[in-house]
Amino acid sequence: MDINKIIEDRKKWMSWKNIAPLREAIEALEDVEAEIELGDVINISAKLDEKKVYESAKLLMPWRKGPFKIGETYIDSEWKSNIKYNLLRPHFDLKDKKVADIGCNNGYYMFRMQEDKPKLLVGFDPSPLYKTQFDFINHFVKSDIKYELLGVEHLEFYEEKFDTIFCLGVLYHRSDPVAMLKSLYKGLDKKGEVILDTFYIDGEEEMALCPKSSYSKIPNIYFVPTIKALKNWSIRAGFCEFEVLETNVTDENEQRKTEWIEGQSLEDFLDKNDATKTVEGYPAPQRVYVRLIKDKK
Repeated sequence: MDINKIIEDRKKWMSWKNIAPLREAIEALEDVEAEIELGDVINISAKLDEKKVYESAKLLMPWRKGPFKIGETYIDSEWKSNIKYNLLRPHFDLKDKKVADIGCNNGYYMFRMQEDKPKLLVGFDPSPLYKTQFDFINHFVKSDIKYELLGVEHLEFYEEKFDTIFCLGVLYHRSDPVAMLKSLYKGLDKKGEVILDTFYIDGEEEMALCPKSSYSKIPNIYFVPTIKALKNWSIRAGFCEFEVLETNVTDENEQRKTEWIEGQSLEDFLDKNDATKTVEGYPAPQRVYVRLIKDKK
């Protein structure tokens, strides 16, 4: 696989007719010196054309991850991503490490990770919209984060091997989860780790739910395993260690409708009469966060 050719070819995606006007809006923004606070809200303080910033941010909807505040513009994203980040924060130290975020969306987690001062920070996501949202935020932040329009399947061919790979909310979108875990394994340097988050179902058996057509109204959910099944997948992929870090249930405090998204959110995905079930009758979404170790030696 010629990864450099793929990277160059995908740069052309930024000229698509639905993306090009968004890029032009970012290019029209003034270059300003900003103060950046990397807390629960990525807070950008500067002397800005507030109207232009707000209008540019609105053009880039829907905002799934965040929140961000740019001057007086508060981007109240669908997900309060700070909840997940703060849940995981005690479990990693990225100082001087090479770090990748697979399915990085608009880069919220990577902006937060800068506080650890990693050696390298690379985001992988094949979405031109999310890349454009990232560039909008990074126009003010001016970070050294690299953003590649690539998927997990490209990871093993990338020019770098990573000490820590984050893969949050991606595995259930893959029709072959073991193959994806193998790709993560191959993207790691020796002794590297993966911080993984995925849906799971309760149960002591080694099994997985296979939704017929959708899960929580999401069509591309292929497998929702028990934790034991997830461990087996990880071992089959080559990992030598599987550690459960946290589990939690997704609720309407963490994921909900706001003026910054289009369409529905969690409240529409659950049974109106029984919040423990999805509209399809499956167990409601809950997540497990695990650490996978490539090699103890």
